[in-house]
Amino acid sequence: MELIKQPGRSRLARTFQKVIHIQPIVRRPNKSEENEEDDRNFLKKCGPFFKDDESEKKLWRRAVLEALIAKLFASISSIKAAYVELQNAQFPYNVEAIQSADEIVVNELRILSEIKQSYLKKEFDSSPQVTFLLAEIQEQQCLMKTFELTTSKLETEIKEKELLIGTMKKNLEESNAHNTILEKKLNSSGYLSGLSNLQLSVINPNHFASVLHYTVRSIRRFVKLIIGEMGSANWDLDLVANSITPNIVWAKSSHRCFAVESFVSREMFENFNSENFSLLPKDSLPEEGEQRRILFFHRFKNMKSVNPIHFLVHNPHSTFAKFCRTKYLNVVNPKMECSFSGNLGQRNKVKSCEFHVNSSFFEKFAEMAKRVWLFHCLAYSFDPEAKIFLVREKCRFSEVYMECVAEDYSSFDDREYSSEDFNVGFNVVPGFIIGKTVIQSQVYLSPVSR
Repeated sequence: MELIKQPGRSRLARTFQKVIHIQPIVRRPNKSEENEEDDRNFLKKCGPFFKDDESEKKLWRRAVLEALIAKLFASISSIKAAYVELQNAQFPYNVEAIQSADEIVVNELRILSEIKQSYLKKEFDSSPQVTFLLAEIQEQQCLMKTFELTTSKLETEIKEKELLIGTMKKNLEESNAHNTILEKKLNSSGYLSGLSNLQLSVINPNHFASVLHYTVRSIRRFVKLIIGEMGSANWDLDLVANSITPNIVWAKSSHRCFAVESFVSREMFENFNSENFSLLPKDSLPEEGEQRRILFFHRFKNMKSVNPIHFLVHNPHSTFAKFCRTKYLNVVNPKMECSFSGNLGQRNKVKSCEFHVNSSFFEKFAEMAKRVWLFHCLAYSFDPEAKIFLVREKCRFSEVYMECVAEDYSSFDDREYSSEDFNVGFNVVPGFIIGKTVIQSQVYLSPVSR
């Protein structure tokens, strides 16, 4: 059989054929082809867990599904952000914000409905990569909006709290001012109103204990003032407490105030068993007996209703003025006063018996000194006169002569102790004996060294 030989091609035909073959190579791809190429690359990134031999169709289906889910989640996040905005717009009421949030919710519900219909009809995006990225952008925008709304809400709450704090501070200042007025009224012998008609013939240990109670209260108010001034001057309270009462184990850090109280009480009650606190010679007083008792009781009656500052200003050389001068110089050392007030002007005035001192610190001291003075006068109005006693350190605790100044001694350093494991750490407030009556000394207890 003879082979049929195809007719030869002309030169012109061959040239056209070359042009036709070259054209698809040099032709620029259109936009849809670029998106398809990007989607292919995106599919390869989205499906690394597929086996290499899995078809591109499966990858495409998964990418489309992931883009659909991302779009769904982004829409839900938009609804969540709109709900947060709606909540914030309720108080204070903001009509525009409520309408804006409502429009966003309606719009996103419409988008959710469209997503549902697309899924049911199998109508998916032809560019899942673009859909996925847009959903991611929407998700981040919703997150930022939620953070902004939350931040705005917190800032509003901060402003409200600041206003509340300002109001409470103002109320506190008003309460403190009112308390100061009441305290001044109380200090002007109001606390002794029950003793206004007291007669020398009927005084008893109960009256003595009542005056002691108010005297100790005054000392503690002054101690509180000292500790506050120390804190403002950045004093080390541990160092202060240890210098007064060394080697003491404190049950609580707040108990360090008892060391300062111990120091003030010790100085104020020093020479209590001496007439006139040893400020004047004994021959300046009547001899022991009824006349001396009457003298001290009259001092008590006459002084209890007097403002101490006014008395000191008008009687700078009286026995009470000498008492205040001596006790102030002993209790308030120069370093302390200079640290509190910045100078020694107040100390120099008191030292020279000039009591024109405009200072709340000295006012509280003078009130405390007055109560100690009255208490001393009442003590020498008894027959026999009341005597002071102190408890030695490290002696065993006795409920007859002692009282615990602190309430909680249940544990030290997380260890449990019984009452037998304590000795007296130091004396805080002295005790007193009137005839056969004992008024307990107030002591701070410390664990026994093992």
